Amino acid sequence: MMATVKERLLDSLESSTAAGRAIATYMLSNLSELPFETAASIAAKVGVGEMTVGRFCRSIGYTHFKELKADLKDDFGDSPWLVGDRLKEFAARARSGNDQLAAGLEMEIGALVRVYELAQTPEFARFVTRLSKARKVYCAGFQTERGVAAVLAHQLQYLRDEVHIVDMAAGNFVDVLLTNPDGIMLVVIDTRRYSRQSKQLAEAAHAKGIPVTIITDTYCDWATSASSEVFAVPTALNQFWDSLSPLVSLVQLAISGVFSELGVEVEDRLGQMFNCYKTFTGYAGGTPED
Repeated sequence: MMATVKERLLDSLESSTAAGRAIATYMLSNLSELPFETAASIAAKVGVGEMTVGRFCRSIGYTHFKELKADLKDDFGDSPWLVGDRLKEFAARARSGNDQLAAGLEMEIGALVRVYELAQTPEFARFVTRLSKARKVYCAGFQTERGVAAVLAHQLQYLRDEVHIVDMAAGNFVDVLLTNPDGIMLVVIDTRRYSRQSKQLAEAAHAKGIPVTIITDTYCDWATSASSEVFAVPTALNQFWDSLSPLVSLVQLAISGVFSELGVEVEDRLGQMFNCYKTFTGYAGGTPED
């Protein structure tokens, strides 16, 4: 039986050149969007030449990119994209080139669909279980993604203990790398242009046998070799800056999964968190004792 497009792309990660891995990584993260792509559009997004995309397609057994797209029909069949009159109207306006917000909405909906697809994978279930049961969880965010890592850490702290934000100020990551690696895990969140530190930390932790989960965009070609699992989500959504909203959506789904996995024991911790906050801080409209 012939290998599927996805299987061929996964196999190519082991043997391709750096450019080939970048193309494969992008295609794997955007399989449902490939029917709407061209070799030229992929080349522009990945940062390679159009001929390089063609050579890559030939290296995995296709005459050209069009043949790869045709083979995708066997993987996915015919499926609807945007449904509903309002979404169809937005899509039409986006394709006319006259409404940048409509184009952005269509892309953001596609990104959200991709996030929910990832949340249904065995890899995501494994990630949620590890977040629930690891002895210690370390969260590291770099550049503009620091806030996303903070969302993960702070919300997870409501559900369980021993959740830590990696100390960036020290610059040597000893809080992660010199900790007993048994039962700990690391989550790294970063998007292009990737911080040198995020790659170094992920590689060092992975080499020590620490499970590493990388949440990133669809262009990262080094994450697979430095992690236990990678969740690559679309972030180029027709905005001035790459959007963090798909990353946050994935984090929120992980938090919901942890809540479901931990069950009733979470309620007691949430009650204690509420009491501590009420005692020491208080809520708007009342005194700390209210």
